[in-house]
Amino acid sequence: MLIGLVGKPNSGKSTFFKAATMADVLIANYPFATIKPNHGMAYVKINDLAADFGKQSNPREGYVKGKWRFVPFELMDVAGLVQGASEGKGLGNEFLNDLAGADAFIHVVDVSGETNNEGKPSQDYYPGKDIKIIETELDLWYFGILIKTWKTFARTAEMQKIKFAEAVAKQFSGLKVNIGDIKSVILKSDLNPEKPSSWTDKDVFKFAQSLRKQSKPMIIAANKIDCPKGKENYEKIKNEFDYLIIPCFAEGELALREADKAKLIFYSPGDNTFEVKSPLSQKQADALNKIKEILAEYKSTGIQAVLNKVVFEIMDYIAIFPAGSKLEDSKGNVLPDCYLMKKGSTALDFAFRLHTDIGNSFVKAIHVKTKRAVGKDYVLQHMDGLEIMTK
Repeated sequence: MLIGLVGKPNSGKSTFFKAATMADVLIANYPFATIKPNHGMAYVKINDLAADFGKQSNPREGYVKGKWRFVPFELMDVAGLVQGASEGKGLGNEFLNDLAGADAFIHVVDVSGETNNEGKPSQDYYPGKDIKIIETELDLWYFGILIKTWKTFARTAEMQKIKFAEAVAKQFSGLKVNIGDIKSVILKSDLNPEKPSSWTDKDVFKFAQSLRKQSKPMIIAANKIDCPKGKENYEKIKNEFDYLIIPCFAEGELALREADKAKLIFYSPGDNTFEVKSPLSQKQADALNKIKEILAEYKSTGIQAVLNKVVFEIMDYIAIFPAGSKLEDSKGNVLPDCYLMKKGSTALDFAFRLHTDIGNSFVKAIHVKTKRAVGKDYVLQHMDGLEIMTK
């Protein structure tokens, strides 16, 4: 699973990325600070299953902090997107190619109203324009891929009686579009997949737009909520757009993460408070008090909420643990692994995720909490711990 950060230049994407990953990236107050895409590990926050058994996990990947376990997934930050990117403006073509492998997008929107659509200083700019620009550029990207060869493609599909969904999936194979995505879009539309040569350019655009939304779902991170016009603009875009929109303070989250790393405070990402552990300078105290006000109003900086929601709600994943009766591996590590899997996956899917041989030899699974045996068709539930029994 790869999640891509999108947004106009200077919207705070790199700050969001660093706050989520603690990777060493350039953060600068000018457009196109990011040129080449940055990749890092971000984390979803879940309860530590081991705590239910009076233990603490020893993750092979990710980490445990207090009662929370943080499970990694890949996050990518790419160059800012400007209007006309689909036609090559700015870093357009390169930007869009970088996004091809993403499974979903986090659109970081600057709700301060203090930068325009190109990321340059402005006053009273309405951030809803940025959402429309990004949507349009992504839609035109998909449309451009389709329309380039549409007439030939449509005629060939009809003459050779190639199934439409399979033909389009092949056309979009580099963008992680699958047959299921295409069938879902067609089912919800009034377009005739048997006669694609009869589609107008408008029909093709409508199809491309729906396919983009289906194959690369998006969540909005309303960043810079701490600025004077932040809350007002957040409320406006929340009422205008049909997206899951989370108020965010990436700069504040990064400050908390760095203060925690320096052992000045104890802070767990996503919490609504922190504990001061060492003496602070006046400047540090003032900065943390400002962040505390945001935490009191919004219950968090929003960064962890966005990460959790994009994985568990937008992407529809669940967390599953391989777990024996003692919860330990051969080296005594407690619940060293945790897997993110699509909701609806079965015990057999999980066995194959662990190893092909385990899947092929599957007999049953033992649920670590209930101790009952479940079969291969058992539908996994979020936070299940299963021991796979093989023949």
